Amino acid sequence: MRHSKLRKKAVTGPAAAALMCAGALLCSPAAAVTRHDTATLTADPLATWQTDGIVWSLAYARGVVYAAGTFDAVRPPGAAPGTRQIPRHNFAAFDAATGALLPCAPSFSDGAGPYGAGTVRALKASPDGRVLYVGGSFGHVGSTGVANAVALNTADCTLRTDFRPAVSATVRVIETTGRAVYLGGDFDQVYGRRRARVAALTPAGSLLPFQASLDLPVRALSAAPAQRTLLVGGDFGSVNGRRAHALAALDLTTGATVRTFAGWLPSGSTVKSIAQDGSRFYLGAEGEGLGVFDGRIAGRLRDGAMLWKDTCLGATQAVLPHNGVLYSASHAHDCSRTPGGFPERGVRHTLLAQSVTDRRILHWFPDTDGGLGEGVGPRTLAMAGGTLWVGGEFTQVNDRPQQGLTRFGTSAPTSAPQSPALGVLAARPGKVTIGWHAVWDRNTAVLTYRLYRDGQLVSRQAKASAAWDLPAMSYTDSVAAGSRHQYAIEVTTGSRTSPRSAMIVTVPARGDRTSGA
Repeated sequence: MRHSKLRKKAVTGPAAAALMCAGALLCSPAAAVTRHDTATLTADPLATWQTDGIVWSLAYARGVVYAAGTFDAVRPPGAAPGTRQIPRHNFAAFDAATGALLPCAPSFSDGAGPYGAGTVRALKASPDGRVLYVGGSFGHVGSTGVANAVALNTADCTLRTDFRPAVSATVRVIETTGRAVYLGGDFDQVYGRRRARVAALTPAGSLLPFQASLDLPVRALSAAPAQRTLLVGGDFGSVNGRRAHALAALDLTTGATVRTFAGWLPSGSTVKSIAQDGSRFYLGAEGEGLGVFDGRIAGRLRDGAMLWKDTCLGATQAVLPHNGVLYSASHAHDCSRTPGGFPERGVRHTLLAQSVTDRRILHWFPDTDGGLGEGVGPRTLAMAGGTLWVGGEFTQVNDRPQQGLTRFGTSAPTSAPQSPALGVLAARPGKVTIGWHAVWDRNTAVLTYRLYRDGQLVSRQAKASAAWDLPAMSYTDSVAAGSRHQYAIEVTTGSRTSPRSAMIVTVPARGDRTSGA
């Protein structure tokens, strides 16, 4: 991991005007700064059920969010590990509006007993939401023998009898259209017929003539019926016998290569996720070694042209566009060359929001720890009725215990900023300078600092800040020589205000004496 010195961002536009208030007695309301980088969601998580293992995939259909992965039980919000557990073997369902656990609970295993191994890696609902397709590495659903891919009726959570293809190895991703179900993964056969890493079936489970050959696993699929193409991403280096590294567009019906994307990704990078918003597609990449690409790329669906490419380091596991914002799950640690980004400082930012038009990183900074497994934190994203669900291997969210699942909505944030510690920078007869460092907030880029002398407001200053950019601030107060005063400060977003800080006492006099309390 590369390291660099802390770099401060230049603040322009409305924010620059607000910074001129520093040192003034009171800034007028007209000079106040409002946040111009606005994501659609709050960074404060909603109360969410937890798993005792890793969530690899999420899907939304008809008011229900499905979570699947490698786990044996779920537990309520706030419950400590190992307490209040309810069995759910690799699959669970939740009410999308309330977050409540639902009774839908098929068990996915390898067949070695009721809670054998096995894992679910892929979930995808049909366009009408009536069917949920499930893929992974499993040999049984309950007591029914299957082979790595099945379908459930969402109305009653029953296993369908028609869609049970015999897939020879792990299914890592599923895509659906009105006419076909596409599987991607590690397999080389479906129903005993050659299908190398990608296959297409009818919604009823019959194998379609679509045929493409890829040399290494497929990890991402995204269908574009208007362009009659299927975007395919993964580890591969060749498609249909020709070089096509990590990303290709295939004909939806035949599997023939429509487009490759030469130069988009270096040899050390793979594609982990592809999503689209109707006119653009977005991919998230992971790399190993020097000179890799770990970030996100936006392309135009119509002709496959690249629209932008960020330069963040730290593998991206999932991308999801929503209302003009591209949300991503990663462990980004250096975005210094991406607009709005942050320098290398040995800290990972696992959830990011970017403008879909210009890649600018927006001020939305919820976070998780690395957690279990490979320690990369979040693995999958799903949008359900305006709420972003996040699954992965994390065990903390915003520095508080929360395992496997979390979610973020559109309600107003409730967390308050912290209050900074005050210090006396200088004291002389008739003048005292109070100093502090800016704090930061996960939701709001520009905070207002209200300094009080003896309980009366004497300074209001607005300042832009972020976790990696906490500028020094100060205020010089005019007071009677030899007088004694108490100072305290509070920080506000406009709607959320910190507690006032501990007070400091000053006695500016001939001896320049100061004291703290």
